[in-house]
Amino acid sequence: MALSTILFLCLIAFLAGYVDAVVGGGGLIQVPAGLIMMPTQAVSTVIGTLKVPSFIGTCFATYQYLQRVKIPFLRILLFTSIAFTAAFSGSLLLTRMSSQFMKPVLFFVLLALAIYTFTKKDLGQSLQKDDIQFPMLKGILICLVIGFYDGFIGPGAGSLFVLAFIAILGYDFMQASAHAKIVNLSTNLGSLILFIGKGVILWPVAIPMSICNATGGFFGSRMALKKGNQFIRKIFLIVIVATLLRLGYDVFLH
Repeated sequence: MALSTILFLCLIAFLAGYVDAVVGGGGLIQVPAGLIMMPTQAVSTVIGTLKVPSFIGTCFATYQYLQRVKIPFLRILLFTSIAFTAAFSGSLLLTRMSSQFMKPVLFFVLLALAIYTFTKKDLGQSLQKDDIQFPMLKGILICLVIGFYDGFIGPGAGSLFVLAFIAILGYDFMQASAHAKIVNLSTNLGSLILFIGKGVILWPVAIPMSICNATGGFFGSRMALKKGNQFIRKIFLIVIVATLLRLGYDVFLH
């Protein structure tokens, strides 16, 4: 592979890591670029290779969040276990049937979520103290449904986790992003283990991209922690719109 191609992918990885650290959705940047820049490679090879920088970048971003945001260990352990199992099940189902029929439904769900987030200006701007002692069942259902979606379809799962944690559990954007990072790590780990086992990863591409993605994740998480909920909300809306455009293309044009 040409050095210029790898350098371009590294630049994309940095940008994806930055966006993903703030509010999720870095895959919307990284995956299309990877498919375009590596047209001769099998799709499984491209996706498997890109999973490495995504996972490493999210690890670094998660560490930054955990320095500032306190998360109960037992709660997040339960959430990640449920999400991991659900994502694995979704990926297993995907090997047996197409996810195409789900995309039109998801498009209109995301459209409603984008309108709701845009019009509700105070959404996620403060922690809803009355809802801190939330029923654990709500968190389990969130991780089960979105974890399955992440394994079955994928795009924008991190953003969906953020919105669910805000709208259903009453978190602010900062708390929601921190929880979403850790839970998203567990869903990505299942896929990464699968791809490593199949030996499809291009390590000479994955390693430099991982360094750049982690660097982007470092700066993105620091910026989110510095700027706070209002900054995260703006990036969140941008990512949701980007997800809509991507799904809209797949559903109506592709």
